[in-house]
Amino acid sequence: MTALTKNDLINAVAAHGLSKRQSASVVESLFDIIFRCFEKSEDVKIVGFGHFRIRRKASRRGRNPQTGDSIEITARKVLTFKPSKGLKLRINHHA
Repeated sequence: MTALTKNDLINAVAAHGLSKRQSASVVESLFDIIFRCFEKSEDVKIVGFGHFRIRRKASRRGRNPQTGDSIEITARKVLTFKPSKGLKLRINHHA
């Protein structure tokens, strides 16, 4: 399994006619916009790709599997992703 890195994204954008410096700026700007949305607890929906959503999870009682002791799991925010119908079709079409 290979992973797509930020540098791979920059190179892919540069392949469309931008310089590496311009491509890096585009990729960094895109990430910055998305991060700012997450910081404000806003959803990010990219048509044809998917929907990123911040969910709040309430605190709850849990169990330490090593000791069996009951513990308090604190409230937190989690990021979820739901792929678009188009993305699901592309993934399953090439399977």
